Amino acid sequence: MNPKISDFGLARTFGGDQTEVNTSRIIGTYGYMSPEYAIDGLFSVKSDVFSFGVLVLEIVSGKKNRGFYHPDHDFNLLGHAWKLWNENRAMELMDALMEKRIPEPEVLRW
Repeated sequence: MNPKISDFGLARTFGGDQTEVNTSRIIGTYGYMSPEYAIDGLFSVKSDVFSFGVLVLEIVSGKKNRGFYHPDHDFNLLGHAWKLWNENRAMELMDALMEKRIPEPEVLRW
């Protein structure tokens, strides 16, 4: 996997009291954009946290969010991870190559 991180030209100056901004021009890669940004054009620091979380899931699982396939359901990687988490089966998401190298509590913390 070769992750690439880019700002997509979204940099904006926030006022001292601003925590979010709305835009009418959506730029980015679906699957990495927060739902509120992709749907409503509303972005904030939470949007970056969402995108970072997608990258963490991709690294831990060894799979990409876009084009993810599981024979038991139609979820993307995020939906699959959420399903496993709710069923207390989160460790099943972990890439087998990492499984023996990283302690379970450390993986679950991230």
